[in-house]
Amino acid sequence: MGRILVVAEKPSVARDIAKTLGAGQKGDGCLLGEKYVVSWAIGHLVTLAEPEEYGENFKKWSFASLPIIPDEMELKAIKNTRSQLKVLHKWMNDKEITSIICATDSGREGELIFRYIYEITKCNKPFQRLWISSMTEQAIKEGFANLKDGTAYDLLYHSAKCRSEADWLVGMNATRAYTLRYHVLLSIGRVQTPTLALIVDKQKEINAFVSKDYYEIQTVFDGFHGFWIDEEEQTKIENEAVAKEISDKINAQDSLVTKVEKEEKRIPAPLLYDLTELQRECNRKFGYSAKKTLDIAQSLYEKRKMITYPRTDSRYLSDDMKGKVQNTMKRLGESQPFEEFATPLINGAKLLFTKRIIDNSKVTDHHAIIPTDVRPRLDSLAEEEKNVFLLVAARFISAFYPHYRYEVTKVYFTCQDERLLSKGTVVLEEGWQGVERKLVPMKGKKEKGNEEQKLPPLTEGELHKIKEAKVLKKKTTPPKAYTESSLLSAMENAGRFVEDETLKEQMKDSGLGTPATRAAIIERLLSVGYITRKGKNLIPTEKGMQLIQVVPEELRSPQTTGKWEKGLSSIAKGNMEEERFMASIKRYVSFLVEDAIKRKTDIVFPEEAKMGAKKGGKSLGKCPICKDGDVLENSKAYFCGKWKTGCKFTVWKDSLTPYGIELNSKTIQKLLKEEKIPDVSVTLPQTGEKGKSTMIFSADGKGQIELMDFTRDEMIEGKESSQANEGE
Repeated sequence: MGRILVVAEKPSVARDIAKTLGAGQKGDGCLLGEKYVVSWAIGHLVTLAEPEEYGENFKKWSFASLPIIPDEMELKAIKNTRSQLKVLHKWMNDKEITSIICATDSGREGELIFRYIYEITKCNKPFQRLWISSMTEQAIKEGFANLKDGTAYDLLYHSAKCRSEADWLVGMNATRAYTLRYHVLLSIGRVQTPTLALIVDKQKEINAFVSKDYYEIQTVFDGFHGFWIDEEEQTKIENEAVAKEISDKINAQDSLVTKVEKEEKRIPAPLLYDLTELQRECNRKFGYSAKKTLDIAQSLYEKRKMITYPRTDSRYLSDDMKGKVQNTMKRLGESQPFEEFATPLINGAKLLFTKRIIDNSKVTDHHAIIPTDVRPRLDSLAEEEKNVFLLVAARFISAFYPHYRYEVTKVYFTCQDERLLSKGTVVLEEGWQGVERKLVPMKGKKEKGNEEQKLPPLTEGELHKIKEAKVLKKKTTPPKAYTESSLLSAMENAGRFVEDETLKEQMKDSGLGTPATRAAIIERLLSVGYITRKGKNLIPTEKGMQLIQVVPEELRSPQTTGKWEKGLSSIAKGNMEEERFMASIKRYVSFLVEDAIKRKTDIVFPEEAKMGAKKGGKSLGKCPICKDGDVLENSKAYFCGKWKTGCKFTVWKDSLTPYGIELNSKTIQKLLKEEKIPDVSVTLPQTGEKGKSTMIFSADGKGQIELMDFTRDEMIEGKESSQANEGE
């Protein structure tokens, strides 16, 4: 009897699946059982071939060889993970294997990872798809009981393949064309360039802003205060003399209450989290980067089994999840600090499923991020993991709580023919806000509702004396720079930057990138030196500003990329042919090359950005990726001297700063020579723990540095002590 091969996206996921399937025997790059062989990728094992692999004429960067548009896009193995691909090749073509189960992440990129492996190994065996939203043992069992034929996800694969090939065609051609035109390496991408344009445009608004003085008149009564208002209820006065005249006129005078308005307002509980909203909230409340939030959420999903699949763009649940929701709420009710809020929902039968929670029409490949139905062990989590889980759990519980209700009181006065207004707010029912406020307090920030004063009982016709009328001098403030939170919103809602109303309506469901890729895009802009972080703000560098200046509107416009994202979504839904989409990409690539050839070159990029421009730079060793170029150094990075022919080896000097490591040329030289450096002192940014790690180059084929096998200092000391005792 044959066996079934299960292909997971990474080793940790494979181990969980193997445990559930009873495949516990260790093999070479796999886990073996009586019925199943469970193996894994290490992220992407296969990528699109480099331009020079299509022909010798593409090795040298020249306009004569552009545009590069292969008739058929070819695949190649990523060098550093070739050994694992060989393992999969062996099993996929082994006569013992009768069928295959794709168990990579349930999304567009996960589908692409498996299909590229399936294609490059020339496998033609039937395969099924495991599609799950949490990594608990129960979810894995249910997933295997409900496998679908692999062909059911062909459209998702076509969408992923088009995304991959479009990024290659635009990135390779535009990068070469504009680099040749301006004699400096300019990294250009289908999504990263319009994202950079958003940041640059915002900075231009800030730079062009001229602050102006204005004035307000605050009136102080007995126990409360108000402000002078004009006919449109605006408080701003541009002329200081006018403000002073009004202030003197009403100071120490009686004012008459002319109208009292009371209005009850209700704010419903916010929708459940998708990845983008979770990233925004973590940036706003904890200062976490989008990438950091994704990494933490992925850990809570894969390793801790405490939340559902995080790379989702849906904020709703499906109708068939009601039973799971009840089980999850019950589990939360058995644990602190959730018991106080979760238990009443179960015991009081108040678990009401509204359209803001359950909506099948708004659930895409995955539902919203919620806790799983395992008992949460907060004491086992690092602080950052705990923060993210508390957010997810609090949002899940609060979704079933009543509206936040408050009453706004507006009291109008007249004094010496001038109008005054006092506002006050009273909270009537905290509802869902009470849940989120108590479970995830915002340190050092005022809670909404406390900023407004509480007014005394005031009645129309009463007189109240103005104890003091103060002129307050204020300044208009410039637009705020993007934080990761606000940039993620801008990327998600790129359609609002489009002026054409018809297109704006069409782009409602599209944006720049996807929830799963936006963090990587921001990190890419940082790593290539187009933007920097200043506190929470993202600021464009001179190089970033200049790049947006030299590329055409079509390349920097979110409209172009937004249309493509909508096209990719349409392919996944079966509403667009992939040939039509790729034809538009190829036309666009030809346009970009022609534009670069015609561009003026009066803009000079910063000298430090010219990788390899310095003559006689000292080689630190041979490049670990292409094995041909010399590794050189500039002010920001260590890079391969063969970058012009496409080698992507780059190590940024500040890449390990969060771990307390400052990279220098001696370290890089040693790593290139010995391939690993043991016992490197490390401080974990998440917990502050100190210890030792082994430093190696990552296996993704880009030459980034990884820290492996972390051992805490206490464990090292304990081991040394034990050895000393044995010696005695």
